[in-house]
Amino acid sequence: MEPTQIVPDTETRGLLRLLPRAARPYALLARFDRPIGWWLLFWPGAWAIALAGGLPERWPMLFWFLLGSIAMRGAGCVYNDIVDRDLDRQVARTASRPIASGAVSLRAAWVWLVSLCLVGLIVLLQLRWQAQIVALASLALVAAYPFMKRITGFPQAWLGLVFTWAAPVGWVEITGGMNAAGLLLYAGAFFWCIGYDTIYALQDKEDDALVGIGSSALTMGRHVKAGVGLCYALAILLWGGALWLVQPLWLSLLALAPIALHVLWQVAALKEDGEDPLVKFRANRFAGLLMFLACLVVGMVQ
Repeated sequence: MEPTQIVPDTETRGLLRLLPRAARPYALLARFDRPIGWWLLFWPGAWAIALAGGLPERWPMLFWFLLGSIAMRGAGCVYNDIVDRDLDRQVARTASRPIASGAVSLRAAWVWLVSLCLVGLIVLLQLRWQAQIVALASLALVAAYPFMKRITGFPQAWLGLVFTWAAPVGWVEITGGMNAAGLLLYAGAFFWCIGYDTIYALQDKEDDALVGIGSSALTMGRHVKAGVGLCYALAILLWGGALWLVQPLWLSLLALAPIALHVLWQVAALKEDGEDPLVKFRANRFAGLLMFLACLVVGMVQ
């Protein structure tokens, strides 16, 4: 099957067409065609490495975190699609996903999942033992996530715990432990994730309501923009606390101005239908870069 038939918001159709036809469904299953996912998984870890003072000396760790983000985001997507295969067949945007459509068998999907996890294991072995324990602690959260939409109207909160877990892993890797600054960084990332994934969920409001699964976009209803704005405001406030604890100077808070303006633009310009939710969601790749630069500046002068 062609990528355009499987994933409507794919970004790299040309690159996927370079793969052998038999390999394309597996690349799509791991969402390799949509790099926004692994960027969003990667950035919190990069922030922690930078803010904790790990750069430039520990710059190779950024590479390992990026590789781990690609592999484990792919593994998470495969696992999610295995669990959600029946629901995916009932939702227009997901009905053509490889497992739901039959392009990849259930057995082959499990083999692909294990293969991606082995790449994650290689990355795990590059970390100090304390960070390894923190990383492994996320597995229970990851395993439970696909079921959250069935039992709660706010599964984005659970995703916020899971998808930003690289922040505590990165902090512990650089410092050997956790402190208030690291916790505030993670808490801010948690609310940032709820905000951007609520924007993403706007695309599926009608289908989610018909199928009977929960989402923050449905729960917030006509207050979505206010809800996303509140999440982003809390993220900036918590990040400000983290930067202040690392370097208690007003210039540290000024480093947050670019990302604060960026997320303000997201909320102010958000249109709740059409293609705009996807555009605003993808803009968080740039938001992650702005936050990384803030953490880099503050972390290098401490």
